Parts: sequence; structure tokens; C-alpha cells
Amino acid sequence: MLSEAQVTQFNTQGYLVIEDVFPSSVINAVKVEYADLLDRLYAGWEAEGRVPPASGFWEKLSAAYRAGCDWFQPMDISLPGDEIAHDCPMHFGPAIFDLVVHDALLDRIEALIGPEITSNPIQHVRIKPPSPQLAAGEIRAHITQTDWHQDRAVGLEEADQTTMVTAWVAITDATAENGCLQVVPGIDAGLLPHCPQVQTSIAPKHLDETKAVPLPVRSGGVVLFHPLVPHASLANHSDQFRWSFDLRYNVTGQNTGREHFPSFVARSRSAPDTELRDWRGWRDAWFAARDRLATTPHIPIHRWASDAPYCA
Repeated sequence: MLSEAQVTQFNTQGYLVIEDVFPSSVINAVKVEYADLLDRLYAGWEAEGRVPPASGFWEKLSAAYRAGCDWFQPMDISLPGDEIAHDCPMHFGPAIFDLVVHDALLDRIEALIGPEITSNPIQHVRIKPPSPQLAAGEIRAHITQTDWHQDRAVGLEEADQTTMVTAWVAITDATAENGCLQVVPGIDAGLLPHCPQVQTSIAPKHLDETKAVPLPVRSGGVVLFHPLVPHASLANHSDQFRWSFDLRYNVTGQNTGREHFPSFVARSRSAPDTELRDWRGWRDAWFAARDRLATTPHIPIHRWASDAPYCA
């Protein structure tokens, strides 16, 4: 659980860094699951003549990125925010599910939002190459550094009153050199205006970035964010990839901010029989959502207008 001092820090400063949340067995299982996935993807690209022979997870990631082969969406634990096709790839497996519902993480979440916890569908894998490897003009937040934003701002406004926590899970060590997160502490300013800039980000002149604090955390550790705390990532100036997951949790029954994507009950003290305990149910809910959304009008996930006065 969390100490009273940790809960107070979260509720005033908007963040917590907690080391050693996950045992190495959980992290290693995720690595194995994703290595198997990449092996299958890479074999297909190699058979098509798109990539050269390569060995090992990181070498294959690098070669695939150089060749323009997209490994992000096939590895992501979400549908994209743009148009959705029936064959849009995603990844849902037992190892990543075990990480999402791990008791050690949910214990911390419960200390902040209570015992009725829903796994929110705003969730992503982040595997970020070293900056020198990035293609010119690379702007995707899951690949390059992330602009300053608040997590409240990337959900739809129907969830502006939802009690929510983001858990940023480090699969590899996150350091200032390889692009760890940074935060401007405090939540008293409320929801700041955002603009569709390089990414959806806090409008110019609305944040004092000189107050930024870096948040290094080791593999297996977690950074917890209040939805109103401004945060961003640093650039990856190392020669290695930096790997994390963004997971989000909210009080069950409240709006997720992306209701057209599937959520599930991760923990319920009042009705434990409602908890999802089989990863295949998680997978099937996303596949069903994909089939439904592929045949219905697109639902935009961004609510900020570029022509707003504060974006000038």
C-alpha cells in the first residue's frame, strides 16, 4: 500500500515514484511475450524482403524501424485514435494482462482512488529508440519524446470529473539520459488549455518548464500520475531503447474518457465476481470493439481546436 505521506504527495504534487513494484518474473514474462511477437512480425517482413536478417529483440526493432516496418501498432494494447480497419493489429496476451492486474500495482491504485477499480482503455506501449536513430520529422509520441500535457486533456471531456490515476510502468530502466519522464509538480492550476501541436500538448505560455523535475525509475518501478499534473518525457540520448507502458485506472462506473473502447473491472472489493480474470476476455473485448468501430463513423479522440485563441 502507500503511506499517508505518499498519498498526500500524490494529492498535492500530483505524482509518486515507486521502485520495485513488480517482481522480475512479471517483467521478464512481458519481455518474452513481446520477443515472441516481434519474432513473428519480423519473419513476415523478412519473407517479404523488407528487412535484413537480424537476431535479438533490440536488433530486430532497430532494423524494422529503419525499414519503415511498423511494430508499434501490432505491439500496442489499444486501437489507434484514427480510422480503424477490421484487420488493425493489436496485442493482448497473458503476460501483459498479468502486469495490468497485478496485485502489487492495484494495491497502490486502491490507496489513491478506492477499492472499485476499472482498467481504463487509454493505455499504450512505449518503446522509444535512441534519438540518433529517429527518422527526420518523427513526431509520434510513442516513438519520440512526449510533449508537455495533462492526462485529463487526452480523454474526452465527459471524463473531466472522473477519479483517475495513470501508472507509467518501467520495463527497462528509465534515466535522464534515455528519456525518463519529467513533471512540473502541482495540480492547483486545474486543467490547462491544450493545442494540437506536434502532439496534443499544453498551450504555449501556460506552463513554467523551468520547474521541471526528472523522474528516473528502475525496471519494475512505477510512476503514478494525477490526471492534472503536467508531465512530458525527455529525449532518448542513450544508445539503447527505453521501454514502458502507460496504464490508466479509474473508479468503476465513472466515464473513462474513451467510452467507445472497452474497459474492465480490475478489482472490486464489493463484487469480486465482476473482476475480469482471464486475459482472453480482455483480448476478445478489444477485437469486438475493432469490428464494431470499423463499420461505424469515426469517433475523434481529440477535443482541442487548433484555432483556439490560446493556440496562436
